[in-house]
Amino acid sequence: MKSSGIGGQAVIEGVMMRNKDRYAVAVRKPDDNIEVVVKNCNNLSDRYKILKLPIIRGIVSFIDSLVVGMSTLNYSASFYEDDEESTKKPAKEKTKEQEAREEKVMMTFTVILSVVMAVLIFMIAPYYVSRLFALFVKNDTAVILIEGFVRLAFFIIYVKLISLMKDIKRVYMYHGAEHKCINCVEHGMELTVENVLKSSKEHKRCGTSFLLIVMCISILFFMFIRVDSPILRLVLRVLLVPVIAGVSYEVLRLAGNSDSKFMDIVSKPGLLLQRLTTSEPDASMVEVAIVSVEAVFDWRTYIENLKKEEA
Repeated sequence: MKSSGIGGQAVIEGVMMRNKDRYAVAVRKPDDNIEVVVKNCNNLSDRYKILKLPIIRGIVSFIDSLVVGMSTLNYSASFYEDDEESTKKPAKEKTKEQEAREEKVMMTFTVILSVVMAVLIFMIAPYYVSRLFALFVKNDTAVILIEGFVRLAFFIIYVKLISLMKDIKRVYMYHGAEHKCINCVEHGMELTVENVLKSSKEHKRCGTSFLLIVMCISILFFMFIRVDSPILRLVLRVLLVPVIAGVSYEVLRLAGNSDSKFMDIVSKPGLLLQRLTTSEPDASMVEVAIVSVEAVFDWRTYIENLKKEEA
């Protein structure tokens, strides 16, 4: 299976699809019409070649995905915000420049807060839990493994808990629609609702798989990078997050572009975990995902080239 290079994420009642330097967000509005917007990405790696080096490109991609992801989520949510303006006194109108500036500040704050919370919950908290076990387990390797398993448990519990939320359940259905569209195209089928619905809702290059790989890679890092100082151990867990993310990106990238048995085994845990983060979409959700794909990707040409290579 040849990678199409496209990827995306689910948003509120919609799907974002990204292809190289462009991304599209398609949203099913309350009036049942589909709104789609296409934007260009400001890729820093296009301006600085060093950012395309292995591992470094993974760090850049991770940060870029966070920023674009938050932006597209806010955009999709804007269609479903309660109209409270009518009950309030008219506020002073802001210029587009002021709105853009405020949005940028809020986006920066949200991304930073998200990263800090993730580090606290999935890096720092598991470390302290493992310290409790260290009171009874005197083997350092065993304690590090316990920390890794606690980190994995926290992540799986978090994924499961948010899946219980009504809005998140629909987001997971759109997540399934996103994966199904990509799988449909990459398996050489025309991008129709019927074909998409019968495609798989799990995909190797999913962000869920990436996060699971991060959890596993962190165990290996902390297994070999050891220090005696408790403070330095905490500092290393924070400082190594970008490096772990960069290495995990390379593993995910390799898995997504390989059909080898070994990489299939490496990908299997992530695909299994996606059963929690993806759900079967309905036809209307698939329609939205298709609109998003077609806004940035010429799937017909891709399939033609695929058939020529197989001939």
